[in-house]
Amino acid sequence: MADPKGFLKVTDRELPPRRPVPVRIMDWKEVYEPGDSAVLRRQAGRCMDCGIPFCHKGCPLGNLIPEWNDLTWRGEGRSAIERLHATNNFPEFTGRLCPAPCESSCVLGINQPAVTIKQIEVSIIDEAFSNGWVEPEPPGRLTGKTVAVVGSGPAGLAAAQQLTRAGHTVAVFERDDRIGGLLRYGIPDFKMEKRHLEYRLRQMQDEGTRFRAGVEIGKDISWNDLRARYDAVVIATGATLPRELSIPGRDLAGVHVAMEYLVESNRALAGDSVPNQITAEGKHVVVIGGGDTGADCIGTAHRHGALSVTNLAIGKQPPGTRPENQPWPMAPLVFEVSSAHEEGGERSYLASTVEFLGNDAGEVRALRVAETEFVDGRRVPKSGTEREIPADLVLIAMGFTGPERSLLEEQLGAQFTARGNVEREEDYQTTAPGVFVAGDAGRGQSLIVWAIAEGRAVAAHVDEFLMGETALPAPVRPTDVAIGLQPA
Repeated sequence: MADPKGFLKVTDRELPPRRPVPVRIMDWKEVYEPGDSAVLRRQAGRCMDCGIPFCHKGCPLGNLIPEWNDLTWRGEGRSAIERLHATNNFPEFTGRLCPAPCESSCVLGINQPAVTIKQIEVSIIDEAFSNGWVEPEPPGRLTGKTVAVVGSGPAGLAAAQQLTRAGHTVAVFERDDRIGGLLRYGIPDFKMEKRHLEYRLRQMQDEGTRFRAGVEIGKDISWNDLRARYDAVVIATGATLPRELSIPGRDLAGVHVAMEYLVESNRALAGDSVPNQITAEGKHVVVIGGGDTGADCIGTAHRHGALSVTNLAIGKQPPGTRPENQPWPMAPLVFEVSSAHEEGGERSYLASTVEFLGNDAGEVRALRVAETEFVDGRRVPKSGTEREIPADLVLIAMGFTGPERSLLEEQLGAQFTARGNVEREEDYQTTAPGVFVAGDAGRGQSLIVWAIAEGRAVAAHVDEFLMGETALPAPVRPTDVAIGLQPA
């Protein structure tokens, strides 16, 4: 364990400061200042000898959190990254993007602020990259088996790395022009600079993973042809269908789903030419949806130079502290101020959008919004409470409903659940023999940590399918649920 009396001597939770708002909205660099190693070790020393580390269960990957906290406190960074990599292929992603359900289940969190697990995690991997400790791990022998992984987000990359290290020849197919999926084009650089993705992709290439960007399975290569060419196929395409808002005026110019906006912004930042790019510059922006994607849109709009940013959420504002019906070690729904919210704009709760209003040119000019009321458990606009909000750009960030299904149904005969996800068994195999599914495509929209956990798990099942046995870890089953999190 770490310092036996650390949690008694240090009771405050310390995180690196964020860069000043006026400075950081002028660029796309990550918002946090470099961390202080003394503060980091002090925080790691707060990790208790708690007997049953509930943080293990709170984390879908089962990260060995007390072990690498102890090693960080002792200053043994190389050993710490070895323990971290034992369960997590990509801590540089989760340490920046995961909402940290592990911290909600930290035993210290019962009566003190939880250990800064997420910050310790990202510091371990950043130190490892800086010191050259992250090296390729190519397999000692090849099995002669081939695997196609379709989709290069966190689930696909985790599956590919595990299967490559097991000795299989793995090709990752991505329909976009660059590898990375939503890590590449959905996440703004102020949350995770793309250099972290590039570091890991270079490692995977050196291990033997083959990347095939710009190839859309189902069109450039049919799903059946892919099955014929490879011994196994993993579907890791994500849940890419946005949840729509079908109200009058949806067809007006200037009303977009969030990913249209974020993808174009990321492409432009990468140096691509983006004709008629959707931009917030000089506009009144309204973001509909109070989740992480909405926050990404808010931060991007600030950096584009929006005149104003308004964030609408249909539900109630969450409480500021853990509610009684979500006790420890559950992951509570509480009010949070992300870096994007900190940068400005207005947040409005109990706001139901009724109609998009346009001008004579067919462009959006405003939203008609009403107060939300609850009728028989449904959220509906309350009559007589309508008001207008000026808007030149509206971004719908209401989440995703599942994977694109037509080609999977037509070419593979894949079946889908009532919630629109690819049907699968306990071994992650679909109704098409030899075809597996992991991540949001099978689970539904979820957390990055679940995607990586499922990528690791599906790799173990594919390895067993190909070889009759496996030594790869399978941290989760498709039906597993983290503490306090509802099934996706």
